[in-house]
Parts: sequence; structure tokens; C-alpha cells
Amino acid sequence: MRDKTSRQFETIIEKCSAIFENKLKDYGVAWRILRTSSLTDQIYIKANRIRSIQQKGVQKVDEGIAPEFIAIVNYSCMALIQLELGVAEEPDLDNETAIALFKKYIGKSHDLMMNKNHDYGEAWRNMRISSLTDIILMKLLRIKQIENNKGKTLVSEGLDANYYDIINYSVFALIKILLEGEHA
Repeated sequence: MRDKTSRQFETIIEKCSAIFENKLKDYGVAWRILRTSSLTDQIYIKANRIRSIQQKGVQKVDEGIAPEFIAIVNYSCMALIQLELGVAEEPDLDNETAIALFKKYIGKSHDLMMNKNHDYGEAWRNMRISSLTDIILMKLLRIKQIENNKGKTLVSEGLDANYYDIINYSVFALIKILLEGEHA
């Protein structure tokens, strides 16, 4: 099962990466000027829209839930890049460097997912997509609190750990939606 999960993760990340790369071609690295708190808010908007659609059962904008989860993965990677490099005053990376950094953080997310998946016995496979959405929103509220505390925690994981978890929960939701045909 671990090999299946790893392959499914890679399939989903190929979709996320393709969108990330195409957006780089369209916009460059304009996101480099965003503070991590702004990226957190972008992710929150996406996750909140998913939850709203799940609760209402209908949507009025013709963009489904899967693209929102993909955006959450990509924005979370951008946030991890910002945590490493800091905020730029203007776009300062070429597309190749941005892609390399994206792949670096996706690789770390994959490794973390495989380790946690081993310990938790693939429990995510028995979770509802709505629960994955709620956990992402909870992680975002944690991130906001840590940001409000100037990045300081007493006993809790830091910002990066929460972004990694958000990536992995989003990938799990995308596996369920895109590869296993589950309805959100």
C-alpha cells in the first residue's frame, strides 16, 4: 500500500507542478513580494471556499473543489519558500530556481507523508474529504496564531510543519477526488 500511496502522491504532484510552472510562465514570481501571512490568507480563502461548497452542496462559480486543493498545495509551497528566503521587495528568482525550490519542498512533504503514513497506518484513507478540509482550516488557524505570536511557540510545531501538513492533507483529498472518484 505504501508504494501505491507514493505513486498516487507523485501523480497528484505532477498536476500541481504543471499548474505551478504554467502560472510561472504567466506571472513570473510576483508572489515573492507576499508575506507568509498573505499566503496564509490566500490558502484560508481556498479552504474556506471548499468548506462552503461542501456545506451548501452547490457552487455558483464554475471552478470545482479539486483546483482549490491544487492551489492550496501550491500556495503552501510558496509559503515554505518564503519562510526560507524571506520576502522580496520585487520578484527576484528565475523560474528555474522557483521550480527547483518547489520540488525541494514537495520532496520534503513526500518524505514526511511517507513517515507519518507508516506510523498512522494510512488512516487518511478512511477519512472524509470534509474532515480533511476541516483539518486544513484548523492548521491555518494555528498558523495565524503563530504568526500573531511573531513565529514563537512554547511547545508546538512551527509554521513549516503546519504548511507541510496542509500540503499532505490536500494531496490526500486530491487522491480521493481525482484518482479514486470520491465526491467531496
